[in-house]
Amino acid sequence: MEIAVFGNNYQSSYASQLRDFLSKLAATPSIRLKIEKSFSDYLSGIIGRIDGMETFEITAGFDADLVLSIGGDGTFLHTAALIAPKEIPMMGINTGHLGYLAATRLDQTPHLINDIVEKNYLIEDRAMLTVEANKTLPSKLSITAALNEIVIQRTDLSNLIEVSAFIDGCHMTSYLGDGLIIATPTGSTAYNLSAGGPILAPNAPSWVMTPMAPHSLNIRPIVVDYNTEIRLTIKSRSQRFTLSVDGHSVVLTTDTELRIGRAPYVTRLVRLINQTFIDTLREKLLWGISPR
Repeated sequence: MEIAVFGNNYQSSYASQLRDFLSKLAATPSIRLKIEKSFSDYLSGIIGRIDGMETFEITAGFDADLVLSIGGDGTFLHTAALIAPKEIPMMGINTGHLGYLAATRLDQTPHLINDIVEKNYLIEDRAMLTVEANKTLPSKLSITAALNEIVIQRTDLSNLIEVSAFIDGCHMTSYLGDGLIIATPTGSTAYNLSAGGPILAPNAPSWVMTPMAPHSLNIRPIVVDYNTEIRLTIKSRSQRFTLSVDGHSVVLTTDTELRIGRAPYVTRLVRLINQTFIDTLREKLLWGISPR
């Protein structure tokens, strides 16, 4: 079993746990462990070299049976963008803050290694969004597929933007305000939730479109089928707006028309068998828990 490991460079407080976990993984006869090079270089400075651990560069191409993302939700989203076209199952191990997308924590190492070896987990296919434009997008936008959300927002605080939305060619409405969030079911508990949008079940075949601070009382979030094409045109006095794809942002001019739809691939998210969507809502978002 080949396991590829990605992570962020903010793990010094977990050095001892990381060394223990990765050493045990590398020593497992049925596992071939390889670490993404930039993460490997960082790890060598905090935990030293681990016998049996290989490195690889993402630009050179790679394959694996399982990907581990060690860090927080930002690291998970970054890793998902890199590997999603390969549709390799991916497990998040939280060393960040909330770790909503993570399946487990480093302090569960003994059970976790056994679960990995025995493939004692479930795999959920999570739909992703893609964005295209009527002109070439800047190379700075390194990803065009989102596991969480695509956001169109005003660039200048002194100017609102108007986002006109067309669903399968039909004009739906124009959003005047700070911008618009288009979220996947996975991302419905992220920025969308903070902006007042609904939570979607992870397997719901839908997107949710949530306006940001709309200047109208009759504009509310709407859930649409994930097979629809969403076309957006933007107006702003500044002639600019910001496009964000899972946190990767670029500033575009308002003559840019966007087309948003379902990606031809999915993120294959690994979760442990005893972990459910409702459990995660209650444990990490305190859903339904009384503060009294």
